[in-house]
Amino acid sequence: MIYSCNSTSNKGTDNPFFSDYSTPNGVPPFDLIKAEHFIPAFEEGMKRHNAEIASIVNNPEPATFENTIVALDESGRMLDKVGAAFSVMTGTMSDSIYQSLEKEITPKRTEHYDNINFNTALFDRIKAVHDDTTSVAKLTTEQKMLLDNTYKSFVRSGILLDGSKQTRLREINKELSSASLAFNQNLLKETDSYQLVIENKEDLAGLPEDVIAAAAKTAKDKGLEGKWVFGLSKPSWEPFLQYAENRDLREKLYKAMYMRADNGNEFDNKENIKKIVSLRLEKANILGYNTHADYVLERTMAKTPDNVMDLLNNIWKYALPQAKKELAELQAIADKEGKNIKVESWDWWYYAEKLRKEKYALDEEALKPYFQADNVRQGVFAVANKLYGITFKQRTDVPVYQQDVKAYEVSDVDGSLIGLIYFDDFARQGKRPGAWMSSFRKQEVFKGDFVHPLIYNVGNYNPPTEGKPALLTIDQVETMFHEFGHGLHGLLSKCTYNGVSGTAVARDFVELPSQIMEHWAFEPEVLKMYAKHYETGEVIPQELIQKIQNAGYFNQGFRTTELVAAAILDMNWYTMTSDSNAKGGDGLKNLDVNKFEADAMNKIGLIPEIIPRYRSTYFQHIFSGGYSSGYYSYLWSEVLDSDAFNAFVEKGNIFDQETAKSFRENVLSKGGSDEPMTLYKKFRGAEPNPVYLLKNRGFVK
Repeated sequence: MIYSCNSTSNKGTDNPFFSDYSTPNGVPPFDLIKAEHFIPAFEEGMKRHNAEIASIVNNPEPATFENTIVALDESGRMLDKVGAAFSVMTGTMSDSIYQSLEKEITPKRTEHYDNINFNTALFDRIKAVHDDTTSVAKLTTEQKMLLDNTYKSFVRSGILLDGSKQTRLREINKELSSASLAFNQNLLKETDSYQLVIENKEDLAGLPEDVIAAAAKTAKDKGLEGKWVFGLSKPSWEPFLQYAENRDLREKLYKAMYMRADNGNEFDNKENIKKIVSLRLEKANILGYNTHADYVLERTMAKTPDNVMDLLNNIWKYALPQAKKELAELQAIADKEGKNIKVESWDWWYYAEKLRKEKYALDEEALKPYFQADNVRQGVFAVANKLYGITFKQRTDVPVYQQDVKAYEVSDVDGSLIGLIYFDDFARQGKRPGAWMSSFRKQEVFKGDFVHPLIYNVGNYNPPTEGKPALLTIDQVETMFHEFGHGLHGLLSKCTYNGVSGTAVARDFVELPSQIMEHWAFEPEVLKMYAKHYETGEVIPQELIQKIQNAGYFNQGFRTTELVAAAILDMNWYTMTSDSNAKGGDGLKNLDVNKFEADAMNKIGLIPEIIPRYRSTYFQHIFSGGYSSGYYSYLWSEVLDSDAFNAFVEKGNIFDQETAKSFRENVLSKGGSDEPMTLYKKFRGAEPNPVYLLKNRGFVK
């Protein structure tokens, strides 16, 4: 491969990964980091990590929590440092070079961690600590959680299995990492390669000026000046579906979106899906579980597939009837136009926008001038300040990996440093779809020193156009608040150990801090803090605020149905058993991916005018993103966040300081240092009431 070399090469001042960063607060020196630095740094990181593991194993002293569990938690620092920088580059700046590097390093990293997970001598020491009940009784709750997580992660990786099964697990892990990477890269390439080129201005009828300007800029960047280009990133295709009067073009773009990686070309993901599902099932079976979902859910709040399906089915019985009512309203508008059409899935956004205007006199285009990206970010900061007293100061001296990225120093009430947070807001070529939060460095106490976290939030909003700043839609405002909630979870962590700090919590608990932040986004008091017209500086008028409030439950049948459908599709893929897998006697090889998906959706009665939020071939969350058997988590966490926000409402003040302090101390600061429900009950005083989710979506009064 291009940049492969021995671990001893590039060792020195030319490779910034080989020494401590001499930057403000130890941030990654992106101005110095180059693609060719990664492979030698990964190799050196693995070499150092192996030496640290050997030191633990060869320690002549009896195994203790400190010399084994803590030592393991503190190992692999260089590897983590390199991996964090690599992750942001491959996720947001991917090109052929980084894709080649990913293919080279992924199997090596997989093998490296398998070597640790199958290290019998290491596990013997972990087990000795775990089984010493007298010593365990003296540990703090956080220490017990770290010990339990460490022990169970080795068991769940297969350390107790015989040699032949471990060998097969190694093979499976390597094949899975390659298949997941292939899935991810196929989706990115297909998304980036498609373009709907419009040459006739009349085909732009109905589109807002800023959408047209963005399409013109995209065309210019692609050497097609004088034309307009729309692509498969959501900020491009969604407004086209929402406003374009040309129905044939709406259909063309929408079908291109939902047929991503399903076109029988080199980017097709159906074989990758079959491989991933089959391998995950085989792995679960080897480890003693009936399905992959059983394996995954054991370490979550939900615990079992039945509990997940009970939640999803309960919401479905409210969501689907509401979606059907909404469809009837959309069809009525279409009928009034006299075009003699039946509303299809590519028409939903278009007629929903007309319905919003008709029913609530709310035009999203009239709102966007008040949602300038920079102002929304300041609004997010203002909410955090009013809740927790923390402040944000932009740091222009901090190196960033892309020119549009902005970094902010975060300080506590007393002025002490909390950490840094980066914002990478805008869509671009080589950036994977969606929005997410991650970190360059997690919070912990290392060798007695408090380590300040370095967090980043990624979005995919339309960038500024000539003469106009970046303006967000209602959904994008909500997304910025959501991802910042994850950011707060990482920033406000106050744990001792890396392995339980920040967002290192159960998958169906991790969305609580993010989703509760959404509740503040459109509160009238909050809107007046940040929603200011980008040209005049005028605060959003009360009339528009009232319209936003009135339309709060608009289109919730559609939004909930597509979300629950995707969660049920996820569960269908991963509750497959070895018996169902072996139908036809040849495993999943002969399975028709599209028929499987269609059958799953037909079974629950999904109407054809709505498709799952993610179809299988581009369902990144569950095939390459860590959410397999976990997409339900957004709804499980909504039970928590809706109930949690109600704690503020009950006090009559959405910025109630006592409630905010309790949420910070019992949830945001605790990471995974205790059981999720224990943490929640310490905050709320009781388990969450599920009715608030239904109220939050307008399904019950």
